[in-house]
Amino acid sequence: MQALLTWAVLASTAFAAVLVPRQNSSIACNNSPALCSRSYSNITQLGAHNSPFLTNANSNSETITFTQAGNQNVSSTAQLSAGVRLLTAQVHNSNGSWHLCHSSCSLLDAGTLSAWLSDIKTWMDANPHDVVTILLVNSDNASAEDLDKEFKAANITSYAYTPSSTTTALETWPTLQDLISNSTRLVTFVAPLNPSSNTVAPYLLDEFTFVFENPYKVTSLSNFSCVADRPPTVQGQTATAISSGRLPLVNHFLGTNAGIAGVEVPDTSNITTTNGLSGTGSLGQAASDCSTAYGKSPAFLLVDFFDEGSAINIVNGLNGIQASTVGQTKPVATAMSSSQAAGPVGTSAGQGYLWLVALFVAGLARMI
Repeated sequence: MQALLTWAVLASTAFAAVLVPRQNSSIACNNSPALCSRSYSNITQLGAHNSPFLTNANSNSETITFTQAGNQNVSSTAQLSAGVRLLTAQVHNSNGSWHLCHSSCSLLDAGTLSAWLSDIKTWMDANPHDVVTILLVNSDNASAEDLDKEFKAANITSYAYTPSSTTTALETWPTLQDLISNSTRLVTFVAPLNPSSNTVAPYLLDEFTFVFENPYKVTSLSNFSCVADRPPTVQGQTATAISSGRLPLVNHFLGTNAGIAGVEVPDTSNITTTNGLSGTGSLGQAASDCSTAYGKSPAFLLVDFFDEGSAINIVNGLNGIQASTVGQTKPVATAMSSSQAAGPVGTSAGQGYLWLVALFVAGLARMI
């Protein structure tokens, strides 16, 4: 019964979202012709939490040495090919260079920001009808100038979208077809980045000017909530967050204690439940509850290990495109999935110990 109620809400939300005319039924925008005429704010994008940080060191880069620190099983481009459209990553200063590091570059270093962006650029070149969103956690307060250099080094700025205002939330977002036609199909949020001091790269958007999030630090399946949590100006005030025009981002990933006080890691043992269709703590239930709370589908659903469970199907359901999807490629299983990693000890007791030590030294107190 609970599953039926969940899907009744999802179906009604999806039906309301698709009651707009299509512009071109021969082109699939973000994997479906039905999405071309929809506003960027009127679709749900599946997000890969900590996109470049993988469980399997050999699945992306030899520089990744602590496999258990990962949040995904396959590379960012494989995520995009499967239907993920929001990629998040943490940016850190590593000896003067901007790297993608999981909490600390001594823990997990996935390489330079520019190299990752270059891979995304190559994917976008090969997929000209897809709009991609990037969310960068600005862990070491990179300036707009710093980040702009990385984007230019990757030659990806030609795809960047710049809104009419960078200091207030938008009342109206362009349609996916408009973004595609104008070759502005890369939307980039940075958390944080002061928009008033960003004069060199207006395409780098301060996240919380345009987006609000629910709580992200959850360690119990029964504790997921749709209540607005960030930015602080709307904390606990969901109606205010919605009326502000900010896009709702729903964090839906579960943490567990790593064995050191204050240190949390992805809860892989419950991943199929967390990313499941129905039941307490499931992504399907969260999508239903938050759609009701917000009066519309969330703009983003952010998950760990997107390829385990029902995340793709749930987002397709929210968008009402189950019967019209094209081009979503199921990722090839990696040598070590999140469930095989089995927590902080993983494949090697020695490696697991070093991983915990690295976490402790890095002072990891939360999963971002």
